[in-house]
Amino acid sequence: MDYQTGFFYLFSAVLLYAGYRVITARNPVHAVLHLMLAFSQAAALWLLLRAEFLGITLVLVYLGAVMVLFLFVVMMLDINLDTVRQGFWKHFPVAALLGAFVAAELIAVLWAGFPTVTGNPGAVAADPGYSNTRELGVLLYTEYLYPIEVAAVILLVAMIAAIALTLRQRKDSKAINPNLQVHVRASDRLVVLPMNATQKAAPAADAAAAQEGQKP
Repeated sequence: MDYQTGFFYLFSAVLLYAGYRVITARNPVHAVLHLMLAFSQAAALWLLLRAEFLGITLVLVYLGAVMVLFLFVVMMLDINLDTVRQGFWKHFPVAALLGAFVAAELIAVLWAGFPTVTGNPGAVAADPGYSNTRELGVLLYTEYLYPIEVAAVILLVAMIAAIALTLRQRKDSKAINPNLQVHVRASDRLVVLPMNATQKAAPAADAAAAQEGQKP
């Protein structure tokens, strides 16, 4: 066993452990930290597969920006764990069914195998000027353009949902109800009160009244 195979098994073992801790950790902050560990190990595996762009992107974008944002959001949400665990067994059958479906898909893909290069299944010969980053960019912005746009919309919705959850009704936050904002009417914001007109007395009359009040 060469050193690349040893590193592969090492990174894979840590990745599996981190993924297991993501779904079993009781503290959401600990789950996010283990997810960051899982991303770092996945980036190392991509580097072993000579996909440098994917590995560096995973470290810079997800570990450096997205996961830090997730960590701050989870810390600001102040989740009540007792309330979250109340409906666990109620939704467990649906979650188990979806998990079994995803596992069956993974087993079917792995069982069918992957196509290998004829002549030398162990390696793929590349030209001296070959760039996997350029080939990946061509695929993303030509063949997979619509899936990227759909993923961008999903991320936008997730960002708006995170902001809405942060601004929910709490004693230390200013909650905003979008439903009330949409259905607001001008009559609810501005009330015109009728007032009788008053006339201010002349300055001379005010002085005379003051003198009369000062006489014994």
